[in-house]
Amino acid sequence: MESYCQELSRYIHLNPVRAEMVEAPEDHPWSSYGAYAGLKRKPFWLTTSLILSYFSPEEAVAQKSYREFVKEGLQIPIRNPLEEVYASTFLGSEGFIDRIWKKRRGQTVQDSRNMSALKFLAGKPSLNAIKEAVERVLGSSDRLSRKFGLYVSRQKCGYALREVKSFYGMKEAAVSQAVGRFRRAILVTSSLKKKLQQILNELELSNVET
Repeated sequence: MESYCQELSRYIHLNPVRAEMVEAPEDHPWSSYGAYAGLKRKPFWLTTSLILSYFSPEEAVAQKSYREFVKEGLQIPIRNPLEEVYASTFLGSEGFIDRIWKKRRGQTVQDSRNMSALKFLAGKPSLNAIKEAVERVLGSSDRLSRKFGLYVSRQKCGYALREVKSFYGMKEAAVSQAVGRFRRAILVTSSLKKKLQQILNELELSNVET
């Protein structure tokens, strides 16, 4: 989880630069980057210790390392770490997702206030069930069926790359790329969003954020 926190912090602090609002992250007047990087005084309400502790136990060293880490993000393409959120709920490595799933497998949902998370923890449909639900909505020969199957299995139900690639007979890199492209397509295409919701309804996951 440590690497995700580091990447997310850097991604947020570089947002004003990507948006071409400023040339450097420290130039944005409302950014907390300066406090993290040791370039300005930290306001009393801001906590920087969690992120900085990943770089060094010594504050000055951690701040210097963080500055270098963010600077590196200006020189190389970096991915949005939020694209790795599973089931609209969890951010972490596949190992972390697997541990959460195994720990809660078979337990009963007692509280429905956070339905998307609890449905995931309490149980998730099998890969076969996902494929069948997709085919009920789209038909087995629809060219979108495979894309929806990959996307729902990976992004909405949290299956690991190795599980999805084995089920669909693909390479892990191909699965990851296909899911990423389809996720972006869904965000901007209302007809795809509607089909996704129909599939989630079939799987009784209608409360999962889409």
